[in-house]
Amino acid sequence: MNQKMTKKLLFEKVDYNAETGVFTWKRNGDVAGYPKSNGYMQVRIDGKYYLLHRLAWLYVYGEFPLMDLDHINRVRSDNRLSNLRLATKSTNQQNRSLQINNQSGVSGVVFNKQCKTWNARIKANKKLIHLGSFKSFDDAVIARKKAEELLWSKT
Repeated sequence: MNQKMTKKLLFEKVDYNAETGVFTWKRNGDVAGYPKSNGYMQVRIDGKYYLLHRLAWLYVYGEFPLMDLDHINRVRSDNRLSNLRLATKSTNQQNRSLQINNQSGVSGVVFNKQCKTWNARIKANKKLIHLGSFKSFDDAVIARKKAEELLWSKT
């Protein structure tokens, strides 16, 4: 039967609770979907696999998102509608956990040992943007947070 997923077909197969983010099968009421190895939830419908956060968007808005969907709280299995937002690939990458080698505790803030300053930077549109060098860690963090807010407001 492997046809293109539509809102109508989705409504025939599953129910979605936007407050809990849980999908259930219409045929028996069981929870639909399971976690992939990367933490995202997926489901198989009519022989095809779908990511549940994208199906949540289709279920509510009637179409698949044209952009990336970001899990605001970074929990890939949390498909509550309030936890999903449209994002460019670049802004979606900004909302991720700290890298394991991060020593400052703040993404995009690094200490320059040579100059003894805190450098703030952010990546946008595949370009690393230097936001400034600061004597104070707090000033570097403020610069980074302002840049993030500006970037998010443009998406």
